[in-house]
Amino acid sequence: MDLNTTASIVPLLGWAVHGSLLTRRLAAARRDPLTGLHTRAGWTARAEHLIRRYPRSAVLLVNLDHFKPLNDTHGHAAGDAVPTATAARLRAWCGRNGTAGRLGGDEFVAVIRDLEAVDLDALNAALHRPLDYDGLSVPLAASVGVCPVADLAVPALTDALAAADAAMYAAKGRGRRGCRTSR
Repeated sequence: MDLNTTASIVPLLGWAVHGSLLTRRLAAARRDPLTGLHTRAGWTARAEHLIRRYPRSAVLLVNLDHFKPLNDTHGHAAGDAVPTATAARLRAWCGRNGTAGRLGGDEFVAVIRDLEAVDLDALNAALHRPLDYDGLSVPLAASVGVCPVADLAVPALTDALAAADAAMYAAKGRGRRGCRTSR
């Protein structure tokens, strides 16, 4: 290899390494570091694709009930264990039928391909199962709002999220610990 060829390959190699690092950083930015779930940006792209492709899809918003008192009582390590456990339960419930994300703090989101193919009672039960943490049984509770995309005049993610949010607050208004569909 002559000097001119080597001189032209070195910058190309540098750009390839730089591009690879940027790709990894972008992928990491689309994952929540605590739970491993998609962040809002990563989840949104997948959710928009699913609601366009599957007319029986649904969007869910999950909000942990009494998270701040739980965090204050059991400490920040338990406060990290709760969203991690919630994420694992939500991910397992979605399975291959959808995808889950974490919006931040105590707020989670999911989109599923077919609302009729899932068991919302099973999700509710999973989100209310106590967490075994450091020898303690930590009680968990969550409110879930569901928006079937077929109920919308136009299947838009922003409208589905707004309807799921309203349904989630209606579930909280019923004394929390529940699941409500926007119908």
